[in-house]
Amino acid sequence: MASATTDGDDVVLELIDPSAVQNELRPEKVTSISTSGVESWNLGLLLQSPSVKVRANRNRLVEQSAYFRGLLCGSFSESSLAHVSIQWNLEALVHVLQFIHGFQLHITSNNFLLILEAALYFGVERLLLECESWFQRMTLAEGQQIPMDTVIEAWNFGLEQGVGFVPELCKGYLARNFAWVTSSSSFPDIPYDLLHSCIEHPLLTLDSERHLCEALLIWLSNNRRSSQCSSDDSKFDILRKVRIALLPLEFAAGRLRRDFSQLGEEAICTILDLMKDSFSIILAALVGDKLDNFRIRLTEYSEKISLAGCIHITALFLFLMVLPSDLDMTAKKRMVLSELDNSTANNRYVLGKSLMTMSYKSVREMDISKCPKLHFGSAVKWLLLAFPSLSILRASYCSQLKIEDLYCLLQKFPMITEVDMTVDTSPFLLAKVSVISTSIDKYRVASTTPYAILEENSLLLDVAKASLENLAMSNISKLTLEGRNDINDLDLMKISALCGSLSYLSIKGCTMVTDMGISKLISKCIHIKSLILSYTSFGKSSVGVLCSDLLSTSNFTEDSNHKYSCTMAFRLQQLHIDGCKGIDQNSISQLMCHTYMLKILMLRETTVTDDALYDFLGSFLESLDVSETMVSMQALTSIVRRNPGIRCLKATGCTKLNQHDTSDLASAVIANYKGYLFELTQHCILEEVAFGWGFSILSVEELVPLSRLRCITIGLGASPGHHVLCMLPKMCPLLESVILIFQVISDSIFRSIQESLKNLKVLRLCCCLGDLTSFACKISMPQLRVLRLEWVTPWMTNNDLAVLTKNCPNVVEFSLSGCKLLDSASQEIISNGWPGLTFIHLEECGKITLDGVSFLFNCIAIEDFLLRHNGKGIERNFIYQAASKLPLLRKLALDLCDACEGGFDSPSHAERCFLSTVTISRCKSQKCAFDSQTMEAFRSVHKETIVIEWDCKEARTTVVKERI
Repeated sequence: MASATTDGDDVVLELIDPSAVQNELRPEKVTSISTSGVESWNLGLLLQSPSVKVRANRNRLVEQSAYFRGLLCGSFSESSLAHVSIQWNLEALVHVLQFIHGFQLHITSNNFLLILEAALYFGVERLLLECESWFQRMTLAEGQQIPMDTVIEAWNFGLEQGVGFVPELCKGYLARNFAWVTSSSSFPDIPYDLLHSCIEHPLLTLDSERHLCEALLIWLSNNRRSSQCSSDDSKFDILRKVRIALLPLEFAAGRLRRDFSQLGEEAICTILDLMKDSFSIILAALVGDKLDNFRIRLTEYSEKISLAGCIHITALFLFLMVLPSDLDMTAKKRMVLSELDNSTANNRYVLGKSLMTMSYKSVREMDISKCPKLHFGSAVKWLLLAFPSLSILRASYCSQLKIEDLYCLLQKFPMITEVDMTVDTSPFLLAKVSVISTSIDKYRVASTTPYAILEENSLLLDVAKASLENLAMSNISKLTLEGRNDINDLDLMKISALCGSLSYLSIKGCTMVTDMGISKLISKCIHIKSLILSYTSFGKSSVGVLCSDLLSTSNFTEDSNHKYSCTMAFRLQQLHIDGCKGIDQNSISQLMCHTYMLKILMLRETTVTDDALYDFLGSFLESLDVSETMVSMQALTSIVRRNPGIRCLKATGCTKLNQHDTSDLASAVIANYKGYLFELTQHCILEEVAFGWGFSILSVEELVPLSRLRCITIGLGASPGHHVLCMLPKMCPLLESVILIFQVISDSIFRSIQESLKNLKVLRLCCCLGDLTSFACKISMPQLRVLRLEWVTPWMTNNDLAVLTKNCPNVVEFSLSGCKLLDSASQEIISNGWPGLTFIHLEECGKITLDGVSFLFNCIAIEDFLLRHNGKGIERNFIYQAASKLPLLRKLALDLCDACEGGFDSPSHAERCFLSTVTISRCKSQKCAFDSQTMEAFRSVHKETIVIEWDCKEARTTVVKERI
C-alpha cells in the first residue's frame, strides 16, 4: 500500500467527469481523498460526485504512468503546479490511481474495457499487462462464459485502438466455445471479420460440420442487409469455409440447397461421388494438398463429435483424424494407401501405432448414426487411437452392426458408459396381424470383426451364467438396443455377464427375446432403474423378479422403510411395458403395488385395470400413458391427484372413460365428469396431453390451466366442440404440436393457428370433417416441420399444393391422403417446394404415379417412402431404383395396384442398400352388392400384405392378411 508522503512529493489531482462539464454541473461540496488511504476508498460514494480531489504521490505517478510523466516532468505549464485538473471517466481514473498506488483491482467483464482504455490513455504499462493477463485467464478458463456483447465490444475496441492481444484472444475464445457462441441470442451481432477469423482459427471446436453450416446460415439470414455481406461473393466466401464433404446428405439436400442452391447442389454431388469412390477422391485431394477438406475438425477442446447422417463416411475418414497434419506428402500417401489396401489390413493397426498418431482424450461422445458404410471392424481401431476416453457411442440405424460388435466395443473401450444401437422396429409391432406364411433367407456376409473378443460359439450359456474369469466387466450404464431382432436370450445373458452396472436398458421391439430371458437379465443387473420393454415378451416371470426381495441379499442399501424397498420394482424410475401382451391383470396389479419411485410409466395397450391404478402408491410421476386400455375416469383422476408433477398425460382410445354409472341421474353424471375433467386439468401443469373417449365436455374455461401445453392430441371419441378448437391456439400459444383425429374442423381454426401458434412444428389432421377449404393452404407456418393431411383435403389441386409448399417452406415430413384431383405434375411441385423431405406418404392421391416416379427422386434424403393407389405407372424394378437413388431410404411401402407391369422385383441383400423394410399391399376385386350392371360393380379391396425385413443376419418375408 502507499505510504504517507510529504507535501513536497504530493500533487493534488482534481478529477472531473466529462458529463458534469457537459451538463454544467457545479458540485455543492467537492470530495477530497488521499492515496495514503487508497484501500478505504468508497467507489460508489465517490462516483456520486461530479468531481473528486485526490492528493497523490508525484513520484509514483511519474514512475508508472507515461501520461503523468509527460504532464508533471515535461515542458507543460502544469509540471510545476501542485494542483492539476483532469477530465476523464471518473470510475476509470479512480481505478488507475488505485492501481498506481498499490491497490489490487477487481477486474470484471463489466469494467474490463473501461480500465483497459484508461490504462492505454494514461500509459500504465503494468495495468495493461494486468488487463491482458486477466482477459487471457477469462478466455482460456474452462466453462467460463463471457457475455457475447462484451466479446464483440472488446473485438471492436481492440481493432480501433490497435491493442493486438484483444482481437487474438477474442477470436480464440469464440473458436474454442463455438457451440455456446452459436446458441447465444447475440450471435447474429458478431462482426463479419470476427466470425471469419473465428472459423479460420486452428482451435475452432465443433460438434459437426453441420453445426458450423447451420450457424453461418443463421448469421447470413440475420445480416442479409448488412454491408459486410451485401454481395454474393462475401456470402460464399464465408460458406466456403464449410467442409461440405462432411455434411449429412439430408441437410445438404434440404436447408442448404433451399437457402444456397449452388452450394447445396455441390455438396450433394460431392457426397454422392464419395459414396461411389471415396478412394480416388481422397487420393486426388492428397496429391493436390487438399486433404483438410476431408478431415473431421478436432481440437484439444473437442468433447463431442457427430457424423450422424453422413451416409458416405467410411473408416478412411476416421483414419484421417489420427493422421498427423505435419507429415510430408510421401508419408501421408504411404499411410493412406496402406489404409486402403485390404491386403495389409492386419498391419494397419501396427502401422498406425508406429507413427505419432493424433489422440484426443477430451472426446467423450461420438455419434455415427445412419452411417451404413462405416463398418465397425475397420473403424474401431482408429476410434480407439483417436478417442481413448470415449464414453458415449451413438450408432442408431446402422443395420450393418451386429450384436457381436457390442461385445467387442465393451471390451475395447473400458470407459464406455452409454451405447445406442437402435434400428427400425418391425411394422408388425403396432398392428394385430394374422400371419399367412413366413420364410427366412440367411445370407453370408464377410465378417467385419475378425478380431472380436467374444465369439458366438465360445461363450455358451453356462459360461455366461457362472464364469467371468475371461471377461472384463464393462462400466456401461445405459444400453439401447431398440428394434434389434438379431438378439435372443443368449445375448441377454452375455449382456448381463458384461454389464453389471447397467441402470438403463431399452429392448423395445426386440421380439426374439422371451420373458424368461428378460427376467434372468433383470436378476443379474440389480442397478437397473429404467426399463424400456415396449412390445416385448415381458410378462409374469419378469414381474416376479422385479417384485422379489432381490436387493435384501445384496450390498445395496435403501434408506426407505417401505416394505417393498428391497425390490427392484420399488426403485424403478422409468418403466415402458406398452404393447406387452404377455402380462396379465394380476401381474400388472402386483407390479403396481411394488413401484413407488416411478417418474415415467407407459401402460399403453396393456390389460391394466382400475384396481392396478388404485394400487399404485407413487407420487413422483411426470409422464403417464394409459392409451388403448380399459381404465375409468375415476381411476385416472385418482392417480393424477396423487401425482401433481405429471407433465405428460396420454389417454386416447380408452372407451371406458366415458361410461357413466347408469344409476346416477344424467345431471349428476355430467356434473361428476366435469369435476373429474376439471381436476385433470387443474391439478397438474400439463405440457403434453392426448385425449380421446371421455373428454367430450371441455369448455373454454377448462383450457385456461392448459396454457403451458406444447403438444396436444385430440383423438377419436373426444368432442371438444368447434368453439373450443377455435380458441385452443389462443389459449395455448406455446403449442408446437397439434394432432386432430376424427374432429370437425374449419378455416376459422386455421386462421386461429396462424394468429397464435408462431412456433408450430407438427400438424396432423386425420379423417376430419367440416367446411375446410383451400384457405388452409394459404396459412403461413414457417416453423412447421411435420405436415400430415390424411383424408381431410379432397378438394386439393396442384395449385393448392404449390401454395402450400410456399407457405410451409421448412416441412421435412409430408403425408397426404385422399386427394383425387392431383396428377403427375404434383411430383415436381413437391420436389421443388420441399427438396429436403425425409418422409413422404402419398395415398389415394389421384394420378400422381400414373406416368411413373421421377421428380420425387429429387428428394434425395427420403428415409420413409409410401406410395399407394396413386396411379398404375410404377415400374417393376422400382424398389431397386428407389434404394439406389435414395441413399437414406430405410422404409418403402407400395401397392401392387400401382405396378404397371403387374408386380415388383425384390432386391437382393446387396441391392437393398440401406433398406430395412419393404411393404407391398395386394388388393382383390370384389363385387358391389348395390350395382351389378356396370364396371363400377367391382371395386378393389385389400387382400394381403407382403412384408420383407432385413437385419444384419437374414431377410425375412412375411405374408399377413391385414393392411399394414
